[in-house]
Amino acid sequence: MKRVALLVSILSCIVTHAFSQSPGYDKNRIAISADGNNQPDNHAEAQWPRADPDDWGGTPAALAMIAKSGLKNQLVHFSFNNFMEAPAHTTETNYMAEGVNGAIQRWGFDASRFFDVPEDPSTAITHLADELKKSTEADPLYFIHMGPSEFFYQAVKQVVDGGDIASLANVRVISHSGYNDNHLRRTAHHTMTQAIELSGSRIKYKKIVDQNACGNIHKLWCSGTDFSPFHWMRDHADLNIQWLYGRLQFHPQGKGADISDAGMVYYLLKGDEYGNLSKLKVLIGDGISLQN
Repeated sequence: MKRVALLVSILSCIVTHAFSQSPGYDKNRIAISADGNNQPDNHAEAQWPRADPDDWGGTPAALAMIAKSGLKNQLVHFSFNNFMEAPAHTTETNYMAEGVNGAIQRWGFDASRFFDVPEDPSTAITHLADELKKSTEADPLYFIHMGPSEFFYQAVKQVVDGGDIASLANVRVISHSGYNDNHLRRTAHHTMTQAIELSGSRIKYKKIVDQNACGNIHKLWCSGTDFSPFHWMRDHADLNIQWLYGRLQFHPQGKGADISDAGMVYYLLKGDEYGNLSKLKVLIGDGISLQN
């Protein structure tokens, strides 16, 4: 009996480990919300005026992964520049919109599912809330958390206030960053923990390893000012992959070799918390066709 108990214990550990490494994604619906704001938010409560520029390259890279995997139709919501109460882009280049529109044009995403948050926050929030409400056990929603939590919190609140709280048990959040989870642009904003609590702890949450490792160019998704791990994009035969490399070139201190948030999408697709530029090269292969 002891041998049987030991075997059961070992198998249990194996199963537990397997589930800890994979979100169980099976071509289900995907929603993503990212920051990337370049227009300064000079409110007195804002810790700094602009977002980290990593999203300027990370967003096109994430969309490339989705397109290559044939999951364009499963991307049901993508909001960007999601600093709540921040101004729309009027005097600064909107790098997030450029990257999003470039991906839509190149790979045929449905433009109606993309939202530049400061342009119309209420519409963007309601769109995500509607996707949250649709979630069932057979049709869960995977939410990739690429920016502060207030935007997500407000969508969750709309679902709760509308009486659809039960649907939130079928929402699965993937995060990798304490910044994304906890950064408050205004003192009245909310954290990811508060969003989950608002759902009655129904929302399922997975925090993977932080996808930044900028001091080690062979690990994960950031190499700071060293673009050599990305040179395969620059030299690729597919002009649209060359375009991805071009989206890395706008960081004001030259630190654009960083697509760390895209690592969450790689994890969603592959169940691998330790993706990197070499693995992305294998995924992209000879390029991305519209047929994908």
